[in-house]
Order: sequence, then structure tokens, then C-alpha cells
Amino acid sequence: MHGRRALESPLSVVLAGARGHGRRHLENIQRLQLAGLVRLVGICELSPLTAAELDGLGEPLQSADFAGLLDVTGAQLAVVCTPIPTHAELALAAAERGVHLLLEKPPAPSYADFSRITDAVAEAGTACQIGFQSLGSHALPAIRELVASGAIGEVTGVGAAGAWARDEAYYRRAPWAGRRRMGGSDVVDGVLTNPLAHAVATALALDGSTHAEDVAGIETELFRSNAIEADDTSCVRITTAEGRRVTIAATLCAERPGEPYVLVHGSGGRITFWYKQDRVLIQRAGHGPEEVLHGRTDLLENLVGHLTRGADLLVPPAATGAFMRVVEAVRRAPAPAPLPETAWYTAPGETTARRIVPGIDGLVAAAADTLALYSELGAPWAHPEEVTTS
Repeated sequence: MHGRRALESPLSVVLAGARGHGRRHLENIQRLQLAGLVRLVGICELSPLTAAELDGLGEPLQSADFAGLLDVTGAQLAVVCTPIPTHAELALAAAERGVHLLLEKPPAPSYADFSRITDAVAEAGTACQIGFQSLGSHALPAIRELVASGAIGEVTGVGAAGAWARDEAYYRRAPWAGRRRMGGSDVVDGVLTNPLAHAVATALALDGSTHAEDVAGIETELFRSNAIEADDTSCVRITTAEGRRVTIAATLCAERPGEPYVLVHGSGGRITFWYKQDRVLIQRAGHGPEEVLHGRTDLLENLVGHLTRGADLLVPPAATGAFMRVVEAVRRAPAPAPLPETAWYTAPGETTARRIVPGIDGLVAAAADTLALYSELGAPWAHPEEVTTS
């Protein structure tokens, strides 16, 4: 708590962004409200929620003015789940008013904005939790314990694979979707920085390289099959300060979409973590495969526990510094290379158009398995000269 006086439940909460992904936050706030931990006092949306959308949540004040809503309600805590380019200004507004914060991932579209946020919350003395929900999984400490015990020998690297599918309507859901910049502001809505950002953050966490200074170098290969500015099929290889390699390969153009996972490579085995399912598979010499399902701590509940009982924050901003180094590398890289029309096709028989890159599922898995980039794996559309190093 760093000398901060403990607060008493229920904590008054304002939610910024209650539709789309924000609906999950609304449902979670309702769960915690029923448990007596929080009280929803305000919702910030461009258009007010209907009575049906607010069913069971009482009558919170509604406004499109976030700062004004914080002032009027006297909220102690804010949950921000708004478009990426708005995160910094809303986070600063909360900090200026001494309001604690759960900030959805990615915390910012640039390292400069991230620094503004971290400086503001530090100066205000407020708590800030970044919404990488996978980092609340009990699998992480369990895997760290296994690694520390020597269960898989010496760690030789970490890989992550995410093969998802998103149709063309996904990029029309909001004006900022699939953009690198909009109206002079950074957006950086690429596959590695937003939809599969958890793969990046979780891989770095399992390597123990979460802070900005834990990153020594970054190589990126950014591609797109869709008619967007940002990347939809990319990989990144991070060299850590310890000299290990962390490679994350991701696509939104999968042939057969599957569960994303992180793979910890060891000299005597490997550990696979399907982070959305909290599922872990341990494979090691001299043992049969072992599969374990873990629990998970909700990040808003953890933040409330931090403010009321002094529990340690699971994802403070500093613990996402390495992830933000990756975001910055993607932001500063040249525009993603468009894949030739021969490298993708439109999925037949689906109600909305979806582009598929043949063979990408295997490439994504191979990158996680070998820690190699697409160009090193022989992808015909990936050329070594398109690797950007930072």
C-alpha cells in the first residue's frame, strides 16, 4: 500500500466504455457489486445505456464526459475500456483526481504515452492495474515454481503462438480498428499489440522479462492480408537482457482457428500454457505428460483487494514495460507489408468475408516451436530484408 490508507468496501466505480468488450467489465462489476466489493456510480459512454442494458445494476449516472463524471460521482475507482488512442488522456484525468484505475490493455499506443501514464499515477500516488487478465492466472506462479525446481532443465527460450480468425467486418466495427494512426494520433491496432497482446505479455511474464529494462533488442516482421493499415499476420522476436529469445507469432487469418498458447522450452522438457483456458501441459524427460487446470484471480477484484487489504497488485504498469517496448517497436517499424494476392484467399461459404493465409497455422506453431521468424522458416511471402530490428 506504500503508506496509502486502506479504503473500505464497497468502492465506488465509474466504467468508461460499457459496450463491446466493455460489456464484460459491466458484468464483472455487477458480480463484484453483488459481493459487496464495489458500487457502480457512473458509466461513460457516447450514448447512454438503456434500461435493459443496465438491468440489475441500479441507476448509475451516465455521461460522455469522463472527467466530469468522476467529479460529480466522487468515484474512488475507474475502469477504462475505451479506444486505444483515448487511454492516456482518460488515465491522466483519473490520476489528477486521485482516482485508482483499471486500464484495459494495451495501456497506450506509444511508449511516450505509457510514460505519461506511469508518471501521472506515480505522482498522484494512485493504484493502476493493467488489464492483462491472463497475468491473473494461477498457472504463472505454478510454472515459475516448476522452472525454478529444474523440472525442465535450463530454460532455453519462450515461444508463443496465436492463430485466430477475424472477418472483414471486424475491421469495420470502429473507426480506429485496424489503423496505425488516426487523426494525427497513434492507434497501433495490430495483431500483436491488441487482439493477441496477451500472447506477448504472457510470454514475457513466463520468461521473467516484464520490465522495460529487461528487453535488449526486438526484431519484427509485420504483414497484412486484409485491406487495413495495421498488421494481421506478424511475428516478433525479443532478445532479453539475460540473452534469451522470446518469439511470438500471431495471425488473424488462420485456416483453423485455435487456442493461443505460450511454450517454455527447457533443456530437459517443455511447458505449454493455453492462457485463455488456464491449462498447463508439462512434458519432461523420464515422466509421462502431466496436464493441470489452474484457477484465476480477477484483476478488478485484485485491485479492490489491494486498496482495501493491501494485496499485491498483479499487473502494475511497470510490469508491462517490456510489452510496451514491443508496442513501440511495432509502432516505429515500417508499414506492414501487404501479402501478394496469391498468398491469401477468401473463406468460402461464410456469411461475412474472411481472408485466410494458407499454411499460416503451421508457420505460427513452428515459430513458437523453434523461436524462428517467418522469413527464417521459409514463408514464401516473408523476406529477410523485411525484418526490422530495434
